[in-house]
Amino acid sequence: MDHAARRAAVAAWKERKVAGGVYRLHCAATGESWVGHWPDLATLRNRLAFTLDQGTHPEPGLQRAWRAQGRDAFAFEVLEVVEEGAGPLAGRPRAERAAAWRERLGAGRL
Repeated sequence: MDHAARRAAVAAWKERKVAGGVYRLHCAATGESWVGHWPDLATLRNRLAFTLDQGTHPEPGLQRAWRAQGRDAFAFEVLEVVEEGAGPLAGRPRAERAAAWRERLGAGRL
């Protein structure tokens, strides 16, 4: 890739629209679910799988289930896309929506 193409690719990546929101990781084998929120849902699935595969995810219940059941037993699902602005309250509506989904689904926290 030449320099101009690389610069164009970097600029396009920086200008992409980022969608944040609430997601669920569900284990079909056990019926357990974990719900969390993240500012960029497009990058999250790989991040979760990597930390779980490496055994470094901070949620011990999810990590145990991942080790016991394996990657194929889990499904990643976007529950809700939440538009948010910048500033001191950024992330709060997303966190509130995640809490509502956890209560509704009886899910653990991520």
